[in-house]
Amino acid sequence: MRLTVELIPDEEQGGFTATVPDIPAYGEGETEAAAIEDLKEALRLYIEVRGIDAAMSLVCPRAVVRQLDLDLTKLVRD
Repeated sequence: MRLTVELIPDEEQGGFTATVPDIPAYGEGETEAAAIEDLKEALRLYIEVRGIDAAMSLVCPRAVVRQLDLDLTKLVRD
């Protein structure tokens, strides 16, 4: 199974946060690779506590992720 991992750079302190949007688990690290490794550990712990069925029930395998260029200021109504 492929999971979408979101990598969020920390502009102020440096490093990255990694998360799987469907599962409440996060990883942090100085590099993208370190954040992903920390996320893997967080996912292991989540599964250990909640169970694999609970984790799998949160994952939406048919979700499609797309990036859009939107000007949010143009979406605001006056």
